[in-house]
Amino acid sequence: MDDSDFEQEHAPKKRRVNGSYEAQTGYSSPDELAASPVHDDTFHQRTSSNASRENPSLHQRNIYSPADHGDSADELDHVPRQFYYNTSWKQSLLQPAPRYRLETPDAPTEISIITPREPSRSPSPLASHHREAIYIPYKLKMVLKGHRQGVAAVKIWDASTGKPLHTLEGHLAGISSIAWSPDSKILASGSDDKSIRLWNVSTGKAYPVPLLGHHNYIYSLAFSPKGNMLVSGSYDEAVFLWDVRAARVMRSLPAHSDPVGGVDFCRDGTLIASCASDGLIRIWDTPTGQCLRTLVHEDNAPVTSVRFSPNGKFVLAWTLDSCVRLWDYERGRCVKKTYQGHVNTRFSLSGSFGIYGDTNEGRGERKAFIVSGSEDGEMLWWDVQSKEILQKEEAHEGCVLGVDTWEKGGLVVSCGLDKLVRIWERVDQEPEGVAGEVNGVVVEVEEKE
Repeated sequence: MDDSDFEQEHAPKKRRVNGSYEAQTGYSSPDELAASPVHDDTFHQRTSSNASRENPSLHQRNIYSPADHGDSADELDHVPRQFYYNTSWKQSLLQPAPRYRLETPDAPTEISIITPREPSRSPSPLASHHREAIYIPYKLKMVLKGHRQGVAAVKIWDASTGKPLHTLEGHLAGISSIAWSPDSKILASGSDDKSIRLWNVSTGKAYPVPLLGHHNYIYSLAFSPKGNMLVSGSYDEAVFLWDVRAARVMRSLPAHSDPVGGVDFCRDGTLIASCASDGLIRIWDTPTGQCLRTLVHEDNAPVTSVRFSPNGKFVLAWTLDSCVRLWDYERGRCVKKTYQGHVNTRFSLSGSFGIYGDTNEGRGERKAFIVSGSEDGEMLWWDVQSKEILQKEEAHEGCVLGVDTWEKGGLVVSCGLDKLVRIWERVDQEPEGVAGEVNGVVVEVEEKE
């Protein structure tokens, strides 16, 4: 197979839009829980499980302590007690899920996806002066070059200087997904060679034992918040949960009837979200592997990527009808936040959440935004609550495949079919010079052949 064949057939992969989706429309309700007897058994299992956690006499287990359970591979043993006490939605799972209709307009109710701040111990005398959140646009900081067609490698750059640090080679076919561990010491890569490799970021060396078990392309990866588990989605329609330290499969979930496009962990690691070309989004219980929710929109468009909100209460999903939808999975229905303006009908796109306003933990207002790529080469920023487009940039030549954010440093990074990685920086004022410059300079880094 030559390079042109590889580009056409494998990088990036096109999702099956014209499949046999008519066979998938036989649900009596958008929420499968309303008509699935399998989930009734799940609810009863959750009842006994939650009761045992809340009553120490029924289940002798110590409450989470990092010192005591740091080496445990299964996060079942260190779920914070407040997760079960405070998430009343899990009690609703014990009752038959109601049937929802999704034809109504977007709900006007206010939603919050940001984790609340800790109360200040020494209130400022100016605490009563509430500063309104102001969106500061992002401008291009760097253009990183070096990727070559048909080369199965992961490249690591220094985000502050643009200097290339490592080129990670070891896969035998194209790489479709990468994921950083929470401490940024390990990088996971999923490949068309059906393997997942773990890399030491500081040395650029691969760990000796790859993660093997999938029977088709690896397409999505996500680390748990503690970094001791990894979830993967594959074209073999399964979701695997891995023990990172032991390099073995902990659990295999027969998740979907089509290739799995996206997976993600919630903020405390107790839930996993998965999506697929069958148009379904599933919410899984990490300790038991049980499916708690199945979400499907009335249009049944293929879902290519999912992302939990920062506070873990919502799921954001990209679909091949040029929509990004925010789901309230606790209630089993869409919260009627649909973000549009981009083009997404062919490729698997992904994006992320971000925060604007007072990002320095002061007393000002904070608001959330969503950023995503588009098949026409643009990047779009939406306000989560109002759905207003805050910013639109010509980012790449061709499709913008992936976008991610780093709030601490005020950065957004994007990658596209033009084989470029671009870093965008939040600036306080418009830089002087032509578009695409920061302080009059465009940084381009390209490895020598």
